[in-house]
Amino acid sequence: MVLMSDTGGGHRASAEALQAGFEQLYGDEYQVDYVDIWSNHTPYPFNQLPKTYSFMVRNSLMWRIGYYGQQPRFIHVPTQTISSLFVSKQVSAAFDKYQPDLVVSVHPLMQLVPLRVLRQQARKGGRTPVPFATVVTDLTTCHNTWFHPLVDRCFVPTEYCKRSALKNGLKEDQITVHGLPIRPAFSGKIASKNSLRKKLGLDRHLPTALLIGGGEGMGAIEQTLDALDDRLGGACQVVAICGRNKALIERLQNRDFPGGLKVKLCGFVTNMAEWMSACDATITKAGPGTIAEALICGLPLVLNGFIPCQEEGNVPFVVDNKLGRFERKPERIARILEGWFGDSREEFLQIAEQARKFEMCEEALEPKFLEAATAGCC
Repeated sequence: MVLMSDTGGGHRASAEALQAGFEQLYGDEYQVDYVDIWSNHTPYPFNQLPKTYSFMVRNSLMWRIGYYGQQPRFIHVPTQTISSLFVSKQVSAAFDKYQPDLVVSVHPLMQLVPLRVLRQQARKGGRTPVPFATVVTDLTTCHNTWFHPLVDRCFVPTEYCKRSALKNGLKEDQITVHGLPIRPAFSGKIASKNSLRKKLGLDRHLPTALLIGGGEGMGAIEQTLDALDDRLGGACQVVAICGRNKALIERLQNRDFPGGLKVKLCGFVTNMAEWMSACDATITKAGPGTIAEALICGLPLVLNGFIPCQEEGNVPFVVDNKLGRFERKPERIARILEGWFGDSREEFLQIAEQARKFEMCEEALEPKFLEAATAGCC
């Protein structure tokens, strides 16, 4: 039973990756269910919490106050313990429904409450608690709620995250450094770029950028398309992934690009490995899963934003390791791509090669990254 929440697209993608990984390795030997505990198995108003995520991250001051306010253990442990008093009955019913042999959390707010409920059930039944594992899906800076000393195993993507786990009371033998959960499609054999472009309805000869707005279709997608149209026009094509933002898709479908830019619009896609493999570069916010998937595909990155707090450290991670650039302004993003697809082709090829061979090793996280990632943290 994988505990996730649709706060952005990353946690669901990680849950799906674990489910697909089990299926690939073991066939039907295991049944893997991923469950949004907060939305589907808690009472009002707790079941509304995931719906506030998009609003909160769009208001960075409010998000920072909430994020850092809950960072210290002496704050979030009592707060979540009190919350568990109101939701434990429904969460317990969810565990009774799914009868898991293993519980895996891929969300920072799904450690303390589920662990408390599972231990209550075990005490009542006079048995050992169901094994519990955490799979941390943040690449660099992690909220302290990810780490609970009672988990059986905590999988972290980097040595930096491992140190955060140790600081929060986990022991060395509880922690495994094992990268991020990436969908098996990214590690399997995939068709050639030309074949994929033909399949996906793209021009086989034009330089192609992948513009990703995440699960919520966030960021200046429309403004970036306008800037690319002004600067590159018909010399480039763009695949715009708009996620669940139906209003944005409808708006873009009803307008033209006078410079001749070819635009392929997509909503929430399930074949991201094909779209990435068909493109030459990607423009995206600094989501950890997207960064890792782009590196696997050898795509140079232009990071155009980040969710405050948990994604801030991902920017210097990419820039300092020469995996891409960071630029918020659409006009400057268009200028970067114009160079990569033109006069700065050599830089572009070097970044692509660096991405393909990059490993998330200890050396990649020292020293400038650590200074930037920890700045302002509680």
